Amino acid sequence: MPPEILTQSPPPAEPMLDAAAYQALTGVSDRQLADLARYQELLATWNAVMNLVGPATLATYWTRHALDSSQLLDLAPGAKIWADLGAGAGLPGVVLAILLKDTPGATVHLVESMAKRCRFLSEVVTALDLPAQVHNARAEDLKLKVEVVTARACAPMTRLLGFSQPYLQRGALGLFLKGQDVASELTEAGKAWTFDAELRPSQSDPRGRIVQVKGLSRVR
Repeated sequence: MPPEILTQSPPPAEPMLDAAAYQALTGVSDRQLADLARYQELLATWNAVMNLVGPATLATYWTRHALDSSQLLDLAPGAKIWADLGAGAGLPGVVLAILLKDTPGATVHLVESMAKRCRFLSEVVTALDLPAQVHNARAEDLKLKVEVVTARACAPMTRLLGFSQPYLQRGALGLFLKGQDVASELTEAGKAWTFDAELRPSQSDPRGRIVQVKGLSRVR
């Protein structure tokens, strides 16, 4: 049976944010804003020689990347230990690590199977002194105990749930950033998995959704 999906209406589309508007909307500190701006610079520099994000999205960084990532914190207040699967460019994991930097005991595990992307992630973690660990490994091969597992642009839901299964079965909450095709992805995933899914609207894109997942098991 397909999963039960609870939906909310998306918010109206917002104009593209600059740094000041992002800070006004989210309430981040000046220090956090500076770290996010430095990350923007590193992302642009490395993107010139490595395919990390679509080049056009760099012009809308504060909405498309910063806000898209940071909105997850509101859905898991108090969570300190996160895993970002298929971390790639560090979205959402690096943004989360920046915002959790002053939180005692916080750690974001950046899980990425491609070595060259791990080099970029390690450079960012070192440059910004982030509470993050880079794992050059397949997500399903690690035995991490985390409070939240997340991913963006990693894989269709059926495969993504397979990658996330070890984390979810150890008690993690799943928060996955998805686009406008999420309903069909969830229907397809329901053929292989049983889970509770709640769709929440995205602050960064009226077409996007955040999929909150609990209670994962294989269909028998």
